[in-house]
Amino acid sequence: MENSLSVVLSRQGVLARQMNVIATNLANTNTAGFKAESIIFSEFLERTSKSEAPLSMVRDVTYLRDTSEGTMAGTNNPLDLAISGEGFFVVEAPQGERYTRHGAFQLDNQGQLATLAGAPVLSESGAPITVPPATSTITITGDGTVSADAVEIGKLRVVEFEAPQALSKDGNGLYEAKDQAPQPATDAKVLQGMIEGSNVKGVAEMTRMIEVVRSYQAAGKMAESEHKRILDSIDVILGN
Repeated sequence: MENSLSVVLSRQGVLARQMNVIATNLANTNTAGFKAESIIFSEFLERTSKSEAPLSMVRDVTYLRDTSEGTMAGTNNPLDLAISGEGFFVVEAPQGERYTRHGAFQLDNQGQLATLAGAPVLSESGAPITVPPATSTITITGDGTVSADAVEIGKLRVVEFEAPQALSKDGNGLYEAKDQAPQPATDAKVLQGMIEGSNVKGVAEMTRMIEVVRSYQAAGKMAESEHKRILDSIDVILGN
């Protein structure tokens, strides 16, 4: 009797975590550079005793990130940048180098190109890119070369990873490389005056949410039915 409840609770726990992932995706439908995630499930067998058949349980193994490009939108802001192809901008966060595709940049109070949170964007030399005072025109070419009033002042460092899905999220659209070594992005193109939107497909996520809710409710009804069956069995045993 208890085995059925164990299976149901296993299922509900996974569905609850799947719902959290879907809710996060939907909340970031309009977040620049956001990549949708999903959960990979697997079955595992749990034997409660030598005489009984093993129970078929379910667990979430890992998260899978969709690294496909989001829709590119023009902004006419020269400090808005997007990457066409695989690649990430490199920024200097308080915890060290971090990587992002959220290219809504600004100039900080020192004239450095930075994220909206204030993290300097790094050049190929590993230093921040500083725009001289009184610059009237900032031009950034497809290979990441930055010019101020037609004078080259640096080149953006754009990198790629062997397994971009394995990057760890670090907040504010940033990723941490963990044990992966960044390599120069070979096929990436920097687009000035453009922002890459989220790649979340809202309709698909809503459909998944409805399916998860229905599955959770069905599991709940099964748990209630099993609980009632246990109580009825106890009443029979006690002669009530």
